[in-house]
Amino acid sequence: MAGRNAGGRRATIHDVAAEAGISRGTVSRVLNDEPYVSATARQAVEAAVAKVGYVRNAAARNLVTQRSRAVALIVHEPHSLVLEDPNIGNILIGTNAVLSQADHQLVTLMIDSQRDSDRVVEYLRGGFVDGAIILSARTGDPISDAIAEMHLPASFVGHPPDAPDIPYIGIDNKSAAEAIVRRLVATGRRRIGMLASGLDRDSGQDRLMGFATALGDAYDPRLVVRHPFYSYAAGAEGMAELLDIDPTIDGVFAASDAVAAGAMDVLHRRGISIPRELGIIGFDDSTWAVRCTPALSTVRQPAEALGRRAAQQVLDQLSGTADFERDLILPTEVVWRESA
Repeated sequence: MAGRNAGGRRATIHDVAAEAGISRGTVSRVLNDEPYVSATARQAVEAAVAKVGYVRNAAARNLVTQRSRAVALIVHEPHSLVLEDPNIGNILIGTNAVLSQADHQLVTLMIDSQRDSDRVVEYLRGGFVDGAIILSARTGDPISDAIAEMHLPASFVGHPPDAPDIPYIGIDNKSAAEAIVRRLVATGRRRIGMLASGLDRDSGQDRLMGFATALGDAYDPRLVVRHPFYSYAAGAEGMAELLDIDPTIDGVFAASDAVAAGAMDVLHRRGISIPRELGIIGFDDSTWAVRCTPALSTVRQPAEALGRRAAQQVLDQLSGTADFERDLILPTEVVWRESA
């Protein structure tokens, strides 16, 4: 068994020293990648480690260094939506790629209730992670406040309006929403509604603001249906409600691709032709967008790059980099397809 010697006992640094025929201090310097160790000694230690099956005791090392070499990704979404939202997966992939390259472990913590929130705050206070990346934080988020109080190296993906002074990485949701809604208006639509979601966070608020700005005097607040989550169910329920409010509606801006997909299924069931009778647009350019029929016009946001840059912000803080890039806005792109 790896990490055990022939007698079943866990191999120790003393076993490595005995096998290599050199001092324990030299073995320790090699294992900690310290300078002033000869190439011969380093090779002897590496060979001995492989032979005796030595595995470093991470807990003991952490006690000495006061570092866990772990970073938390804190996801403020119901458990059911974590798997439904491709953006979360892409952000996670980007985050893990950067942390892995730096030999740090990603720890994912999901917040679905006040109980979860309280538990995670205690976990962070326990020193189990060196830093945190906060995804989809709501207004008045107690975890963000606790992180600020602990001075824990951290980064927001997005930027809640009441957030503490923590570096963030995000996109300009307002300008992106405004750009794609203006393009929808240019197709000749006159009664345009919105399926708004996530209004307790900056992304949802800013997308609604961009929608209203693009419509100008044509903006009708009665044609905005609100739902707390960026979900397929929000789109299905919201589209049915929007059609009840105004059956003559001929354009819809869905706050995410998942929301748009739910709305399009309702339109198909009711026999409303897309885009001949009603044009619909989304936001994210996730896998939902290309699964829809017809393919969805949407805003492409760089989810994986958001995760990468957030991870780098945390690593820069951990390394003491004074002039790291903070408070970054990444570019988006309108992707125009058949749905509008």
